[in-house]
Amino acid sequence: MSMHNNFHHQKTNYLKVSMTIYFKRSFRFFLTLVLLWSTTISFAKESVGPLSKDSIKNIMQRVADWQWRDIEVHGWKNPPKDWTSGAMFTGMVAWAKIAPDKKYWNKLVQVGELNQWKIGPRRRFADDYCVGQMYSLLYKKFKNPDYIADFRSLADTLAIIPHTEPLLWVNSIYLREWAWCDALFMAPPALAYLSDATKDKKYLNLASRLWWKTSDYLYSNEEHLFFRDSRYFTQKEKNGKPVFWSRGNGWVLGGIANVLSVMPARHPDRARFIKQFKEMAERIAGLQQPDGTWHASLLDPESYPVKETSGTAFFCYALAWGINHHILPHDKYYPVAVKAWQSLVACVHPDGKLGYVQPQGVSPEKVTSDDTEYYGVGAFLLAGTEMVKLKSK
Repeated sequence: MSMHNNFHHQKTNYLKVSMTIYFKRSFRFFLTLVLLWSTTISFAKESVGPLSKDSIKNIMQRVADWQWRDIEVHGWKNPPKDWTSGAMFTGMVAWAKIAPDKKYWNKLVQVGELNQWKIGPRRRFADDYCVGQMYSLLYKKFKNPDYIADFRSLADTLAIIPHTEPLLWVNSIYLREWAWCDALFMAPPALAYLSDATKDKKYLNLASRLWWKTSDYLYSNEEHLFFRDSRYFTQKEKNGKPVFWSRGNGWVLGGIANVLSVMPARHPDRARFIKQFKEMAERIAGLQQPDGTWHASLLDPESYPVKETSGTAFFCYALAWGINHHILPHDKYYPVAVKAWQSLVACVHPDGKLGYVQPQGVSPEKVTSDDTEYYGVGAFLLAGTEMVKLKSK
């Protein structure tokens, strides 16, 4: 065989081998994609299938475990005294009450010890005492006065401050007053839980008084929704509608549920809270999207076409809570709550990571399937605990 023919023969063999390897690798890659796709589909079918107490608790445990594992591996994304953490802990407490393992209580106590049971550094800033919710709830269970010493000291101070400043968003008013709607989740439940734990009604009365100061300023009686703060009174979405932020209103509706959960039946303001809760619930239910979620902007979902789980989870929680406490009619709101829960479960990754959580912000923003935050997990766990109760009836 000539040198030329020999070279041609070797080249042909090399091409055959290369093509064989290429097709084998391509087939393996294709097969991997098919397996991943089928796993994801089967997970989704399993997750959003027929609702039962066990299926709800299983997905809750998966989400809770993913979050604790992520903190253990990567450290705290936000400080454990931060409002994002405080909102998560409230959901984690709710989960610990129904979880099959005491380790979740232990984890929360460990966080408190890490924080030395202190609130955040800006004493009158509602975000910085959101963590007081967890401290008060743990004190009620374990009766250790160290858990609430610092938060109670602040609450005693808040109770004697006149709180007469206007809520216009100037001069860092948010450091002194509840001048933005998010604060209605951060602060009032913390004070209400402190009252419930200590049997001192002055904290709950303070929470109620300041709630209505904020509500009188930020609540739209026409839309039955809350503006985020005074800067949004005149702002418009692309479609010309007012800007009403999903998670912002989720904070409020979840905050009402939390306050009502410990407010005595004879409290003089209870009926007023229930009236606002019903008004908002009806408005929110009517804004649910076909996929069961609420998008970042409540009145302009087309400009934010992707689902968003933090607002959705708070709405699911509040609506299910309202049904469970016979404030909202079952027949009207049960389908809304179930559809919302199923949509949330579909946003949980196979490893337990909750996706589509809008990052920290003050207004509607874009979101992706990989976005997650502590407060989204907290809201998911709050929603799950109420869905478990709803399925128990």
